[in-house]
Amino acid sequence: MSVRKAVPIAMRVSWLVLFALMIAEFVTDLPGPGWATTFLPAMVVLVLMLATMVLQARAAAPRGEPRPPVEVDPPVTGRWTALNSPADKVPSHGTHAYGQTYAIDILADPETGEAPARPAFRWIWPLFRPGRAFPAFGAPLLAVADATVVRASDGQRDHLSRNSLLGLVYLMLIEGNIRSIVGAHRIIGNHVILDLGDGVYAAYAHAQRGSLRVRAGDTVRAGQRIARCGNSGNTTEPHLHFHLMDGPDPDDARGIPFTWRGVGVPANGETFTVEEQVAQT
Repeated sequence: MSVRKAVPIAMRVSWLVLFALMIAEFVTDLPGPGWATTFLPAMVVLVLMLATMVLQARAAAPRGEPRPPVEVDPPVTGRWTALNSPADKVPSHGTHAYGQTYAIDILADPETGEAPARPAFRWIWPLFRPGRAFPAFGAPLLAVADATVVRASDGQRDHLSRNSLLGLVYLMLIEGNIRSIVGAHRIIGNHVILDLGDGVYAAYAHAQRGSLRVRAGDTVRAGQRIARCGNSGNTTEPHLHFHLMDGPDPDDARGIPFTWRGVGVPANGETFTVEEQVAQT
């Protein structure tokens, strides 16, 4: 087992040990002073968790000079806006973990009058919105190249949005941590991973439940519909999280730079449009 694979497992075990110590404090009467039976072991576990987080980031970081960006087709059509883009900072999501050093998030942002507008962030109300309130929900996701499907995971629910202040706090402090403990598959939600060849893999995260049109072992053509955009996994609202990596397992992969043919790498807040006939070429 590689270090990159072992580190996230160690992190999850540390969380479980910490929770066990907290539960033991309330439901058992361990002999000795509390600082020795609960507090001190908890502090040791926390220090180990911090060390593991640092090790995880270092293990997943790219080695040597960054490889040239791999050019692929855009994974969507229509008008979208980019967030958390590697055009602005690397790692784009603040971590190298899960092979997402050069990941990007994109949200459907149709022209006024074309479709319902994307709901804005609210400080108080409404706390949550259904996925169908967002134009990205249900949008087709397309293969970025001729490829082989190596992973196709479906079945996780599309939860309500977290695009209010209280919803975001809940995601950051509670839900996000729980998903991290369970594993990468709960963070990326329903997903598809394609083998593009030459050691390059494309990851599509947060797909709509029941929308996958492919399964592991299938071959796909560039521009072929493989799923629909959803709101599964660790998300604030329906969107596509896309990145390239050097292996099929997010727990054991390093990120690879990408560029979308005809689009490039849109920066944070930048809106771009992909015509359907271009994406289907």
